[in-house]
Amino acid sequence: MKSFRRELWFNTKNRIEFINITPQVEECLRESGVREGLVLVNAMHITASVFINDDESGLHHDFKLWLEKLAPHDPVSQYRHNVGEDNADGHMKRQVMGREVVVAVTEGKLDFGPWEQIFYGEFDGRRRKRVLVKIIGE
Repeated sequence: MKSFRRELWFNTKNRIEFINITPQVEECLRESGVREGLVLVNAMHITASVFINDDESGLHHDFKLWLEKLAPHDPVSQYRHNVGEDNADGHMKRQVMGREVVVAVTEGKLDFGPWEQIFYGEFDGRRRKRVLVKIIGE
C-alpha cells in the first residue's frame, strides 16, 4: 500500500473565505501515484474547515450569511472564549462546516458526485494556516 502526505498552506486576506482546493488535491493525487484508495483532507486549525459542496458564488455568499446568523462575530463580548480573543465565532463556524472530508479514489481520480468540489473554509483569517492531504491506497 502507498502512503502520501502533503500540507497545503493558506493566508487569506479576509476573516472569512472559501477557497476551492480541488486542483491542489488532484495534483497531490497525481503525485501520489495512487489509483485506488482514499484521500483525507483536513483543516489543521480549529477556526478553519474543509468541506465538499458546489463551487457557486451565490451558495458561498449564502453560507457566509447563514454562518454569521448562527454565530455572529460581533459583539465579541457575547462569548466567554473571547477574553482577550475575538475568534469564538470561528470555532463555532468550524463545528458546523466540519473538520475534514474523505474522498474515494477510483482509477486515479477523485470519485465525486455531480458538482462536488473540495473547499477550504477560513473563519479567522489573515494569518497562515494549513490543510493536511493524506492519500492511501494502491
